[in-house]
Amino acid sequence: MQWKKFYPSKALDSGIRSSVFNYEERSKETIESWLDFNEEILSELSAANSSIDPVDGRLLRVKAQSEVDKWKTLTEHETSLRLYSQLISKAITSIFKADYLLASEKSIVLCNRLKSITSLAKAAQANLKQVSQNNLEKGLKDLNKTHRYLQTDISNEMHSKGILKTCDSFNLHLSKAIQGVAALIDFAEVTLQKNTSETLSILGKQEYDRRLALYTDSNLTSTKLEEIALEEIQTVKTLMTDVSRKYLRKTYPDRTVPKSNLEIINLALADMEKDAPKNATDYLQFWQQLANSAIEFIQEKNIATLPKNNTLQIQTAPESAGAAARIGWVASAPPFDPNPMTTLNLPSIPETLPKQEQIDFWASFNKPFNRMIVIHELYPGHYMQLKISRETPHPIRMLFPYGIYIEGWATFTEKVVLDAGWESGNHLTLLAHLRKRLENANRAYTSVQVHCNGWNKEQVLKFSTETSLLAPQFAKSLWGRITNSPMQLTSYFLGGAQFTELLATEKNRLGNRFNLKLFMDTVMKAGPIPIDEFYTIFKNINPD
Repeated sequence: MQWKKFYPSKALDSGIRSSVFNYEERSKETIESWLDFNEEILSELSAANSSIDPVDGRLLRVKAQSEVDKWKTLTEHETSLRLYSQLISKAITSIFKADYLLASEKSIVLCNRLKSITSLAKAAQANLKQVSQNNLEKGLKDLNKTHRYLQTDISNEMHSKGILKTCDSFNLHLSKAIQGVAALIDFAEVTLQKNTSETLSILGKQEYDRRLALYTDSNLTSTKLEEIALEEIQTVKTLMTDVSRKYLRKTYPDRTVPKSNLEIINLALADMEKDAPKNATDYLQFWQQLANSAIEFIQEKNIATLPKNNTLQIQTAPESAGAAARIGWVASAPPFDPNPMTTLNLPSIPETLPKQEQIDFWASFNKPFNRMIVIHELYPGHYMQLKISRETPHPIRMLFPYGIYIEGWATFTEKVVLDAGWESGNHLTLLAHLRKRLENANRAYTSVQVHCNGWNKEQVLKFSTETSLLAPQFAKSLWGRITNSPMQLTSYFLGGAQFTELLATEKNRLGNRFNLKLFMDTVMKAGPIPIDEFYTIFKNINPD
C-alpha cells in the first residue's frame, strides 16, 4: 500500500508492525510521486465503473483530497521546518521502546534510522522556502535537542539496552547524521531566519470555509455553522434553566427560586461542583465503579451488544504527560495492534500544588460530570465503538475514519443512555450533560468567531465562561485547540446533531418496529463512515 510506504510511522502507530523497518522519506521526488498517486486515485474513484465499495470509496476520496491539499495547496514541505524536525527527533528514541524487536533487529533499524535522519536533513534544506517565526523556533528546539542526543546519549543508551553496533559502518552513519542535523540547524539559523513569515494561526473566512467543506465532505459554510451553533447555545441554556429550576425546587423546597435564569443555573452548577472527588485515588476508585455500573445498565436496558472481551484499563494520567494530564485522554488501541488494550487516563493534578487549586481542579471534574462522561468515553462511546469497529471487514474505515463520526457518536450516546434511564431522577447528571452539550456548541461557535471574525483569546474566554458557562478548567484550554485544530473542534456538535437527526428519522420511519439495540449495533459495526450513509444502510435492514 502506497500510504504505508509514504507514512510508515503512522502505519506503525496503527499497529502495522512491519512498518518499523521503514521510515519517512521527504525528498521532492517522493512528494511529487505521492501527489501523482493521490491524483490518480481521485481519477479512478470518479470513474463510473469503479469496483470499490461506495462508502469506502468516499472515505478514500476524502483522504486523497486532504493529501493533495496538504502537499499541493498548503505545501507543508516548503513551509514547515517542524515537518522535518519532528520526524528527525522521533526517529531513534521510538526504537528503544519497540519491545517486539530482537536486539539484533534494533541494531539494524537504528542504522537505517540514522540514514533517514541524514536524508531528512538534506530534504529539508532542499525543500524549505519560508517558515513562520514560531515554526522556526520550535523546529530549532527539536533539532538542537536531537543533535545533543546523537552526540552524547545514543551510544550510552544502546549500551544500557544491550544493543551492539553490529551494522556495517555504524559510527560513520552516526557521524553523518550528526553532521546532517548540524547543517540543517545552520541552514535554519542563517538562511530561514532571514526570510521568516508572520505566524498565521488564524485562517480567515475563505480558508476556513474551504477546510470546513473538505473536513465535512459537504457544502457547510462558516456562516451556517455559526448560525446553528448559536441557536444550539440558546436552546441548551433554556433546557439548563428548566433542569436547574426543578433541581432547586426538589432540593430546597423552602427556598424561593431566583428570577434570573443565569442565577438559577449557577446555583445548581455550584452544587454540582461541590460533589467532587477528594483526590486522584478517590477519583480512580469512583471511575472503576462507574465503568462497571455502565456495563450493567447497558445490558439491563438492552441498549447495545457489549463486546465479548474486556480490554480496558483505567489509570491516573502520569504527570509526565504535562498539560494533557490536566484533562485526561483515552489511549485507544490502534486498529491493527496485536495487543489491543485501551487505556483511560484520568485527569490528574499534583498534590504538591496549593490546596485551593486542587479543590478548583476537582470541582471541574465533579461526580455528576463523570456519571455522564463515562457514557461518552467508555460505554457505549469511544471505547466500545472503537473496539467493535476493529472487527469491520473494511480496513479503509479503520485507517481513514470519517472524523465527525468519532466524536459525534460519543456525544450522541450521552443522550441515548440518559433517555434510557441512566441516573434517572438525578437532575445534576442531566445538567452536566447539558453543560457538555453547551460546550460542544461553544467549541464550534468560537472556532468560527476566531478564524472568521477576528476574536482574540480574551473574547473567547469571556464568551465561553459567561455565555456558554464552561468550567474554567475547560475554558482555559480552548484557545489552543481553536488555533491548532479548528475543524476537529466542530465534530462534537456537528456529529452529535447528525446522529440525533438519524435516530429521529429512523424512529419516525419504523414507529413501533424501531429497535434501539439494532440501531446502535448497526452504527458501530459499520465503522466510522459519513453519517448520511446510514440512511441507505438502514433502509436495507429488516427490523423484524
